[in-house]
Amino acid sequence: MEELVAELGAGYLCAELGIATEPRAEHAQYVTHWLNVLKADKRAIFTAASKAAQAAAFLRRDD
Repeated sequence: MEELVAELGAGYLCAELGIATEPRAEHAQYVTHWLNVLKADKRAIFTAASKAAQAAAFLRRDD
């Protein structure tokens, strides 16, 4: 689950910062692996997305 959170968080930050406008092929292949997990647990995507958003917010802090 941690790897899925990291992948989603990276996507959030890249989109927000304009670092990449198109997903790369290896990201799609990597996320494809998680389809089995997501199909088995219907709430997994919500948990991962929530944790990814929290991680991205932490990285954006201006302390």
